Amino acid sequence: MDIRSNKIFKTLNPRRVWIPIFFGLAVVFYMFYSDKDITLQNLKSVFDAKFEGIVIAILVLLARDIGYMYRIRTITNKSLSWINSMYVIILWEFASAVTPSVVGGTAVAVFILTKEGINLGKSLAYVMLTAILDNLFFVVTAPIFLAISGGMILSDVSLTLFDTEFKLNILFLISYSLIAVYTLIMAYALFIRPRAFKYLLLKITSIRFLKRWRYDAFRQGDEMIMASSILKGNSLKYWMQIIGATIFIWSARYLMLNSLIASYADINFSDHLTIFAKQVIMWIIMLISPTPGSTGTAEISFAGFFSEFLGDYTFVTSILWRMLSYYPYLLLGAIFLPRWIRKVFFKTKQSTEA
Repeated sequence: MDIRSNKIFKTLNPRRVWIPIFFGLAVVFYMFYSDKDITLQNLKSVFDAKFEGIVIAILVLLARDIGYMYRIRTITNKSLSWINSMYVIILWEFASAVTPSVVGGTAVAVFILTKEGINLGKSLAYVMLTAILDNLFFVVTAPIFLAISGGMILSDVSLTLFDTEFKLNILFLISYSLIAVYTLIMAYALFIRPRAFKYLLLKITSIRFLKRWRYDAFRQGDEMIMASSILKGNSLKYWMQIIGATIFIWSARYLMLNSLIASYADINFSDHLTIFAKQVIMWIIMLISPTPGSTGTAEISFAGFFSEFLGDYTFVTSILWRMLSYYPYLLLGAIFLPRWIRKVFFKTKQSTEA
């Protein structure tokens, strides 16, 4: 994993916020002009929202961020203060927002933790653990919801792009399979047989046309062994806390949209469960998006998943959803990044000179 400063700061660059913003605006304009059902009257309907629903959505979103801060503090055995945890989460979210979802901000997260005073081995272990826990949430919950609904959650979902209708079943299965296989391999390597994982990587890269990646495989294997040894010996309480925090974080993320939809539509408890379940499915599809922060994939998929609840309010709700759950982290990242750089670099330099 390459965490050199020059590489990381190419990602943590405030100027990169314009890339997803451009993509987002382009998709919104495309949806507005390609869908004859979307009119200026639809845009004005944004003010039809129930005030309490918007307030609850914002509160749930804040609770999710506090949950993120709590989890990173717990995972690091409280090596980070609440303030430092806030910086880590904001910059981590910023990195995820300006990189394709399929790439994520893993290397950036390791870099941030090391600059917060956590050694490289522990930083690698904590970030790997976080990624595995997040992916396991999808891997476990998606089949549960599909089984409960008899597959109906996904069977009636489609999206229209360039006047062509696409069913999302195949895309979901591809994405879910990739995430499940990757997560299970990483979990096995991290928690059970890290040395066997390294041996497998070296065997694979001994093939002639794969030899160019042999050094990377060697380094990745060593990183996995080191991370595995660091995580061993933690108490049951430790594991229960971070697993509980992971469930809370993702539940809060999804319940934010539940609150938004409830501010425009009258939905019952069964509808809330369906909306929650559809978000799990939609997020799995978004995870393989090649665009920064799933921009475009998210907005276009939204209509296919939730138009049955929202009707004419689908377009404005999708915009509000992204305005609350995605774009604030672009702004916060651009604001907090210079402050964080001054905090960790200039403070370190001053301490060295003293």
